Amino acid sequence: MNQSEFENIFQKYLESINIVLSGTQKKQFYNYMNLLIEWNKKINLTAIIESEDIILKHFIDSLTVNKFIENESNIIDIGTGAGFPGIPLKIIKPEIEFELLDSLNKRINFLNEVINNLNLKNIKAIHARVEEFAKNKKNREKYNIVTSRAVANLNVLVEYMLPLAKLGGKCICMKGPNIKEEIEKSKNAIKILGGEIESIEEFTLPQSDIKRTIIIIRKIKETPIKYPRKPGIPSKDPIM
Repeated sequence: MNQSEFENIFQKYLESINIVLSGTQKKQFYNYMNLLIEWNKKINLTAIIESEDIILKHFIDSLTVNKFIENESNIIDIGTGAGFPGIPLKIIKPEIEFELLDSLNKRINFLNEVINNLNLKNIKAIHARVEEFAKNKKNREKYNIVTSRAVANLNVLVEYMLPLAKLGGKCICMKGPNIKEEIEKSKNAIKILGGEIESIEEFTLPQSDIKRTIIIIRKIKETPIKYPRKPGIPSKDPIM
């Protein structure tokens, strides 16, 4: 797909979610797409490999949380994988400081290539397990916003996210459809970890039948120091 075709398709989707981008920002997204396709031939970054699917299912999907991000000072994206939603959000919010956290070094190498190629500033990719990263005092309760996209069940996910959110900050959890039971099972974990569900939004990605859910969790009290537990424990033994 050439740049003109990309921009025409991308523009139609952007209009559906009320986002306006500069020519430079559109070029950054185009370069990002090409890097993703190129690197995906070498390492497994995504099962979504068609250009138009990348635009909708990665770029537009990531940007659907833009309206929940005010002029925050810092954001961390956990389990970022190939950089979603962190890098798309960084492109449209260049003034905000971003950190991208992932446990696989191969993905970090890819993310650094994207950061350099797109000339992004005040953003860094960090190789770490989130359980260990959140135990470090300098990272704990540091971030205005913690994001995640399709990382884990919600009662596991909040043990990763809430220890990193500062008091008054929030977690933006990007999930698929039909998760009412998952939300119900997570309510006690959210309470124990110092959070409170602020809103749940269900919607369909533009010009598709792909359903999504965004859960906003506000940090209302400090997370007990015992959380998160050691790597692997949250997923094996979720807080119930």
